[in-house]
Amino acid sequence: MQFTLEHTDQATKARAGSIETAHGKIETPIFMPVGTQATVKAVDQSFIKNEIDAPIILGNTYHLYLRPGNDIIKQAGGLHKFMNWDRALLTDSGGFQVYSISDQRKIKEDGVHFKSHIDGSKIIFTPENVMDTQRIIGADIIMAFDECTPYPATRTYAVDSMRITHRWLDRCVSRFGETEPLYGYEQELFPIIQGSVFDDLRLESTEFCLERSKAGIAIGGLSVGEPHEDMYRITEQICGIIPEGKARYLMGVGTPANLLECIDRGIDMFDCVMPTRNARNAMLFTKDGTMNMRNKKWENDFSPVDEEHTPQYSKAYLKHLFKAGEYLGGQIASIHNLKFYLWLVREARRQILNDTFKPWKESMVKKLNTRL
Repeated sequence: MQFTLEHTDQATKARAGSIETAHGKIETPIFMPVGTQATVKAVDQSFIKNEIDAPIILGNTYHLYLRPGNDIIKQAGGLHKFMNWDRALLTDSGGFQVYSISDQRKIKEDGVHFKSHIDGSKIIFTPENVMDTQRIIGADIIMAFDECTPYPATRTYAVDSMRITHRWLDRCVSRFGETEPLYGYEQELFPIIQGSVFDDLRLESTEFCLERSKAGIAIGGLSVGEPHEDMYRITEQICGIIPEGKARYLMGVGTPANLLECIDRGIDMFDCVMPTRNARNAMLFTKDGTMNMRNKKWENDFSPVDEEHTPQYSKAYLKHLFKAGEYLGGQIASIHNLKFYLWLVREARRQILNDTFKPWKESMVKKLNTRL
């Protein structure tokens, strides 16, 4: 994998670049649809490729390890072949999922011990077997195993959490170096920066991870409940340290406004379940604001859901589908939101290349936070 910086906006730290992978080129900034269990919920791969035109999507090590399991994925020839996806893939290591089941897991030096949410069986994730699993999955970009520090956290907890993440990172790097890719193309390992909301810990973690990073690095432990101001401050601090030639991935973020504010601060890559999760709950994102399609106000509105991204269906029709409980409502809304998110980062890229990002962003953020 190789990241190339193409241009930095004159008035901000926003960047346009590109990432070369074995499964295609990714122009940045980019939003990556989340396909946790080898599927972007409610959306067929052909739509992801042909309508949404996403160059990369995510899979999740935790969920794929539990179901369908390593054996099935390996027999299929890797996740690309298993799910019929010929573009780039990134896999999260499972650290965030382990964080989300805090009542069912124990963090120890060797790894994380937890029970399967499917059948209750006892499982341990170690840096080594997480690397092995991601080799089997075969994603182009794989993540180091980390502890996602919760918010709020005491300084003592944040220090301990960061240090174990660092020790696990060294074990991940070692295991990654001892093993070979299984399907004839290279994979890239991204370290994950932790440190909660403490500036000095974030600095320490960034420096530690940079020594073990090649083409890219990730920022974890944000969008876990902290105020947006903390997210933006930490993002700006870290981007000021990371060399220009490395891709910067902010994990699990976020709203359309979050994306633009963090692009402003130098982030290249994003992922979040929000566009599809909110879509299944009838919330649409547009460049003029958000729409709740269950609201009565849309009942007799026969204008297009969105002239640019969803012109073929009316607001009245989409409201009807949600009121009737039809699955098609969630599918249309999911496709719409993903198309909008991809449009947003591509338009941001265009504005960066034209050195007009700052005024455009300021205008867009005001509209994006409006409820229609």
